[in-house]
Order: sequence, then C-alpha cells, then structure tokens
Amino acid sequence: MPSLDGAVVLVTGANGGIGTHFVHDALARGAAKVYATARSPRAWDDDRIVPLTLDVTDRASIDAAVAAAADVTVLVNNAGANPPSASLLDVSEADIRANMETNFFGPVLLARAFAPILTAKQGSVLVDVHSVASWYAFGGIYSAAKAALWSATNSLRIELAPKGVHVTGVHMGYVDTRMAAHADGPKMEPAQLVTTVYDAVEAGEYEVLADELTAQVKADLSGPVEALYPDLRNTGA
Repeated sequence: MPSLDGAVVLVTGANGGIGTHFVHDALARGAAKVYATARSPRAWDDDRIVPLTLDVTDRASIDAAVAAAADVTVLVNNAGANPPSASLLDVSEADIRANMETNFFGPVLLARAFAPILTAKQGSVLVDVHSVASWYAFGGIYSAAKAALWSATNSLRIELAPKGVHVTGVHMGYVDTRMAAHADGPKMEPAQLVTTVYDAVEAGEYEVLADELTAQVKADLSGPVEALYPDLRNTGA
C-alpha cells in the first residue's frame, strides 16, 4: 500500500485552508519533506516544509517546479478557483477559459510534467481533488472543469497504474474554507477532509467520497437525469 511515511510531498494551493492541512497532515504521517506551493508562497515554521512558487496555469512555472522538486513521490493537485458566477450563460468567455486553466489544464499538465519523476520511484501517488460538482452541475464552468478533471484522472489512473503510481480522486461537498464562504448549509472541516483523503491513500483506495451528499449524488448518476435535477419536471422544456 502507498504510505506517507518517508514520502516527499508536493501540495498545490498550499496557502489555502485545505492545502495547509494537506501539508501539516503529511508531516504528521511521517513525510520527510513537503513542497508547499502557491503563486505567492508563504513562510512556514518547519524546516521540513519548502515554500515553492507555482502558478499551475503557467507552463514555465510548472517546468521550474519540476526542476526544483525532482524528489517528489506524492503529488497533491489541490489548487482550484471559483468563477465569478455559477451561470454558464452569464459568465464571460475570458472567465470560462481562466477557470478551465486553473481547474483542468493546470492539474492535468502538472501531472504530466511530474509523471516521469513519479514513475521512477516506487510507491508514488497522485491525488486529484475534484468535487461533488464534477457530478452535479450547480457550478457552471466550475462543474464542467471538475467533470473534465474527473475524466482525466480516470485516464491518468489507467496509464499510471502499470507504472507503479497510485492515483486517488477526491470528491466532496462544501468544505469550510474561503472558497465556500458564500455557501449556506453544512460544510465539512478541512482537517476532516484531509484525514479522509490520506487514510484512503494509505489504504490503497482509488476514489474518495468524503460525505453523504457526494455518495448520494454519485448513486443518482445511474438514474434518469430528472432524478438528479427534479426542477426539470416543472420547466416544460
């Protein structure tokens, strides 16, 4: 089974609420080093944490990160961004493209760039953070980008498994972070999510359904589309 003990971990979006827990929990599980990446990395109070500049939408930045972190054994694709609107019709074309760059192209190209490093080391891991939005289209372009990332993660898993890299995809509802500050209703604690993810990784699981909402939405995918979106019955369209 994959293990965080002795691992060298790279976390994207490390400055955020979820990313910070990915950094600290990896160390608590025995990671030897964690690259904490962000567009503007912050200082950390632990010599085992290496701040690293990374803009996942910039090819040169990705290449520089690969060169600086050639010892990585666990890549956590956590960075993400909300669009300014959940409407796919009202949001600008520029915002559509920007959200796809951050939530789809960024993690996919980062995984491709680090693939030679991961496949060269035994027990390597790729973690892609999706969302329940990848199965439930309440987020406009955000949902579309996460759905595309989910599909890409499945493709990466098939390609990387024979090369010894374990790929885990993560799906969850709202988490109590700045990105979800606008949302009402129950929210998962970031620490709880990260514990669930790392437990799944070390158990050799391929997919994380982090809460009941996510499990229910996935189950509903096998039914008619009206079951997932009951308001359609009232539109007459």
